[in-house]
Amino acid sequence: MSKLFGKIAGFFSNRTLVGVDKAGNRYFFVKEEIDGIMKEKRWVVFKGEDDPTSIPVEWICWLNGQRKKAPTPEEMMELEARRERVRQNVALLKKEEMERNSKEGKLRKIISTGQVMGPDLKSFIRQVPTGSEGAQDVEGLPTRDTLRNSNEKEPVQEKPIPESSEPVGSGHTFRPGTWQPPT
Repeated sequence: MSKLFGKIAGFFSNRTLVGVDKAGNRYFFVKEEIDGIMKEKRWVVFKGEDDPTSIPVEWICWLNGQRKKAPTPEEMMELEARRERVRQNVALLKKEEMERNSKEGKLRKIISTGQVMGPDLKSFIRQVPTGSEGAQDVEGLPTRDTLRNSNEKEPVQEKPIPESSEPVGSGHTFRPGTWQPPT
């Protein structure tokens, strides 16, 4: 028991503060000898609640050992400025796209959650050429010709019901190693 307590006390007394992030989380490391090998343990002490989402990506990489040196305050400031420029560029591009769409008369509907709805698939399907009139495409959606002739209703043909529910195949004639893919 005293050995465990001594190890825990030594773990916290030998720790070295590496840095502090914008949220106030503090990052530590300690070097220990385990089985004759010097290993470095890294961890974070959260300022408030233990919220892993408050850890910046650069610190996560350092904690996981993906980077050898901890991020510097200067590096963090540069990265934060870059992220802000990206946010501004995204806002500018969204504004330009909205203006362009409103000029074209194709303003997308925005649902109450603020998300943009997906593309209109019916208009896309009308643009896809088809090989035969009244055929269905791969996904089972009507093709251009069936959308144009939607006023004309054709009776739906039902598939014939097989006489037996037993599986049909060549199981009794199967020989391992003889199968060839269709050409």
